[in-house]
Amino acid sequence: MKKTVEKLGDKTLFFIKECGSMSSFFIQAIILIFKPPYRINNYFATLSFVGVGSLFIIALTGSFTGAVLALQSGYAFSKFNAESMVGSTVALSLMRELAPVLTALMVTGRAVSAMATEIGTMRVTEQIDALHTMAVDPIHYLVSPRIFSTIFMMPVLTMIFNAIGMVGAYFVSISLMGIDPGVFMDKIKWMVDPIDLNSGLIKSIFFGGIISLYGTYYGYNTTGGAKGVGEATTKAVVLSSISIFVADYFLTALMFG
Repeated sequence: MKKTVEKLGDKTLFFIKECGSMSSFFIQAIILIFKPPYRINNYFATLSFVGVGSLFIIALTGSFTGAVLALQSGYAFSKFNAESMVGSTVALSLMRELAPVLTALMVTGRAVSAMATEIGTMRVTEQIDALHTMAVDPIHYLVSPRIFSTIFMMPVLTMIFNAIGMVGAYFVSISLMGIDPGVFMDKIKWMVDPIDLNSGLIKSIFFGGIISLYGTYYGYNTTGGAKGVGEATTKAVVLSSISIFVADYFLTALMFG
């Protein structure tokens, strides 16, 4: 019993210490965004990597997500002759929940994992120590551009996910299910409000901050050589994915509770 309590206490203290360390790391990175020197090329490079580099996977995921939502909701609504609600149902589902959540998961798998691997490799090969030697702040040089770019690009990618998802839903609804195009669009106008779109964009900003923090923090604090890089990347991706769902619940409760 004593050993169990001690282990629980150790884990609790480690969790509190880790939260404090991550908070300090994140605040420092955000502050350094606004301090010179402004390395514009770094920011454009990371914006391109996170945003433009993720376009294909976001478009592919969005189109099939919208299509399958339309297919499933159309089948369900056909049971009581309410196929006209397919458009508004898909739009609400995408804007409020699926677009920000799935976009964050796709960016986590593609960009955040790369952030953790790249920064972790630089740590174990002493490139970060070399930056210190040259009087360059590694957080300012490596971390701040990645956090800024992820936070900035997440709402943009979420909007693209929404748009392409609705195109997929429209194609399935009109071409395969025979729903009238006018009815499809009219129900969206009638039932979808700006708050539905804005809530998803607000969520995407929070998700961008969370996943970029995990990717940069665990990469920056990597130890143990090549094995440590793999462990840091795995930890960043797993914790990012879990945190997306946890944060999504609390943000939804705050916005619509």
